Amino acid sequence: MSLKKKISMTVNGEAVSAEIDPRRHLVDFLREDLFLKGPHLGCEQGACGACTVKVNGQIIRGCLFLAVQADGSIVETIEGATKSGALEDLQNAFMRHNAMQCGFCSSGMLLAAAELIEKQPHATRAQVREWISGNYCRCTGYHSIVNAIVDVLSARANA
Repeated sequence: MSLKKKISMTVNGEAVSAEIDPRRHLVDFLREDLFLKGPHLGCEQGACGACTVKVNGQIIRGCLFLAVQADGSIVETIEGATKSGALEDLQNAFMRHNAMQCGFCSSGMLLAAAELIEKQPHATRAQVREWISGNYCRCTGYHSIVNAIVDVLSARANA
């Protein structure tokens, strides 16, 4: 016998309500119920960062966060951040520097980079590397990702 829990939240600016299994992870709810495919399931242990989303303005690992924990919260995925235009300069820099290859890590990497830029707008290259170290990328070797983020930090500082 499964006891469903009613939840409500705002996802990418839209009110959402559902009845779900209380043990369902947020990333599964977003992907399977809301068809938001930006957050990915990678390691399912919170180590790779592919499932990264924002809850109430802070990035979290969606594979470790239960959907019931987001009840009453504001959730933002890469789709919402892209639609709002908040990541446009970062996305363009990732493209220019070939920092998006297979794309599996990109949504989590972009959200982590955006949080870094917001919290540490004068971050050094070493601080950028440290900040994104919790997001795995198997394609780029990180050099191009760091270059893209540093470019955006520099452009915003000179704007």
